[in-house]
Amino acid sequence: MTKKRQDEYEIAAYYFPNYHEDRSNIERHGKGWTEWELVKRGSPRFPGHQQPKVPVWGYEDEADPDVMAKKIDAAVDHGLTSFIFDWYWYKEGPFLQRALEEGFLGAANNDRLSFALMWANHDWEDLHPAKRNPPHAKLSQGAISEEVFIQATDHMIEHYFSHPSYMKVNGGLYVSLYELMSLIKGFDGSLEKTRNMLQDFRRRVRDAGLGELHLNAIVWGIQALPSEEMIVDVNGYMEQLGFDSVTSYIWVHHNPMPNFPATDYASFREVNQGDFRKFTDEYQVPYFPNVTMGWDPSPRTVQSEVYDEVGYPYTPVLVNNTPDEFRKALEAVKLFLDSSSTVPKLFTINAWNEWTEGSYLEPDSVNGMEYLEAIKNVFQSKNAK
Repeated sequence: MTKKRQDEYEIAAYYFPNYHEDRSNIERHGKGWTEWELVKRGSPRFPGHQQPKVPVWGYEDEADPDVMAKKIDAAVDHGLTSFIFDWYWYKEGPFLQRALEEGFLGAANNDRLSFALMWANHDWEDLHPAKRNPPHAKLSQGAISEEVFIQATDHMIEHYFSHPSYMKVNGGLYVSLYELMSLIKGFDGSLEKTRNMLQDFRRRVRDAGLGELHLNAIVWGIQALPSEEMIVDVNGYMEQLGFDSVTSYIWVHHNPMPNFPATDYASFREVNQGDFRKFTDEYQVPYFPNVTMGWDPSPRTVQSEVYDEVGYPYTPVLVNNTPDEFRKALEAVKLFLDSSSTVPKLFTINAWNEWTEGSYLEPDSVNGMEYLEAIKNVFQSKNAK
C-alpha cells in the first residue's frame, strides 16, 4: 500500500464479525445461526420505529472472500481507509475469527484497504436475544490470564502483523483495547503486571522483526454493555501502562440519551461533537475522535417483551439519523481535524456493520448507499485515489 501524506485522513470503520458461522455460536444457537437471524426478526417497538433493517446485499456470509471483496471495494471507493475488526479471544480460544482470517485475508483485493484489531475483551453475555431482566448469563469472560494473553498476542504476531495491509499509526502497528479494566482484572488487578505484559507484547513484536506497536485504548464514561467498567483516571492509566493514544467506540459511551424510547440524532450529535475538543484537551495522549451513525439495539431484545428502559439492550434509540444528518457529523469531524495538531488525522466510525445496534454503513433498503456517499462527498477531495 502506498504511504499516505500527513494531510490525508485516516477513516477507520469498526467491523463487527458476527455474520458468519462460528463454532461457539453453533453450540449455543444451532447450525447455520448468525446474527442475521436477529436482524431479520427486528420489529417496530414504538410508533415510527424503523425496523426491521433490510440489507440491500442480502444476508451474506462475510467469511466468503468474494463477499468481503465487495465490502472492501465499496469502502475504498467511498473514502474509507481501514476496517478495525472487533476481535475476540477468550480462555476458550478464538471467537468470530473467520470474517477476518477467511473473508478479509482471503479477498483478492485486500491490498486496497488497511485493517487493524480492536480486542473486544468484554464479557460475552447471553444477549442474542436478551430478555428484559438482567443479569444475563455470562457465556465467556473478558478477563483472561497471562497465559491466554500471550497465546492471543502471539496469534496476532504470527497471523496479522506481517501482512502488508496491516494498519500503522505513526509507524506503529495499531492495536486497540476495548475494556482496559477487564484486562487489568485478568492480571490480578495489578497495574504493574499489566504494564509488564504490555511491554512484553511490544518486545515480542520487535523480536519478530515487525517494529513497534501503537497501543490504543477505548475510553468511555457510561456503560453500554452490562459488564463494562469505565476508566476513572484516564491520564493516570495511560501513563502507567504506556498507551500511545485513546479513542471512542460509540457516542453512547460518553453521553446519556435524554429521551426514551427515541432521542433525536441531530441534538445528540451536537452534544458529542463537543467531546472532540474536550477529550483532545483533557487527555495527555492523542485522542482520535469518533463519529457514530446510529444506535438501536432493539433487535437484540426478545421481540415479544415490552420495550421499557430497563438496561441494555432495552435502551433509547437514535432516530432521524438520516444520511444528511450523518453527513453533518462528518463535516464537523473534518473541521475539527483540520484545526487540530493531532497526527494523523484519524477518526473512527461506528460502524461498518453493527446491524443489530443500528449503526452501519452498508446499504439498506431505505437509504441504499447514501451513508457511504456522505463519506465520499465530505472527504473525496483529500482521499480520492
